[in-house]
Amino acid sequence: MRTCTCIYHFLVLNWYIFLNYYIPRHGNEQKEYKIFQDGAQWKYLTLLNLFLQAFFFGVACLDDVLKRIKGRRNIRFITAFRDLLFTTLAFPVSTFVFLVFWTIFLYDRELVYPKILDEIFPIWMNHAMHTFILPFSLLEVILRPHHYPSKKTGITLLAAGTVAYTARGPWALVATDNHQQVPHTVDTHGDAAGRWQWASCQHRSCWEKQPHKPSLSLRGVYT
Repeated sequence: MRTCTCIYHFLVLNWYIFLNYYIPRHGNEQKEYKIFQDGAQWKYLTLLNLFLQAFFFGVACLDDVLKRIKGRRNIRFITAFRDLLFTTLAFPVSTFVFLVFWTIFLYDRELVYPKILDEIFPIWMNHAMHTFILPFSLLEVILRPHHYPSKKTGITLLAAGTVAYTARGPWALVATDNHQQVPHTVDTHGDAAGRWQWASCQHRSCWEKQPHKPSLSLRGVYT
């Protein structure tokens, strides 16, 4: 089982490394859409989650290798960090992305993944970003038992991640076609002109749009 787990971690790590390399590059090639200009790939929880998963499976692989070299007792810190990372961030975020994305997609895909994106991202890429993430996490739960932190520690770290994601900036004001100012930051889900792409956000004021900022607290929608 240990060998199978090591192989699994190695394969999934390479899968996420590939996605983190290929998806931003593919988006940058679609210059007419300006999706990932100015580092915009770091503005979306979906892509941040891919980086988080790659980081976690990298730690898991490191833990596997060091256990074979040094033994279990000498790497307790790495093992503890692996468990903390998985239970407080990697698993909750992948579950959140999967559930919220597909719930909103089935309700009205234009709110979260407009049909025009099908011309930019192939179907397999959509599933790689929003579907496969949960089975990989669930399989990790089965293959590798994890020690869970206390509720206080878990909630604190998850809350810190939520605050860091929703509060990051910097903010700038960008004029829209109707000369209204909207906050335009790393996750406005609008185009370069500050226009909001979601139908539910088109006719809202700046402050009414704030609940639609992506977060881990199940507020609003994201991609």
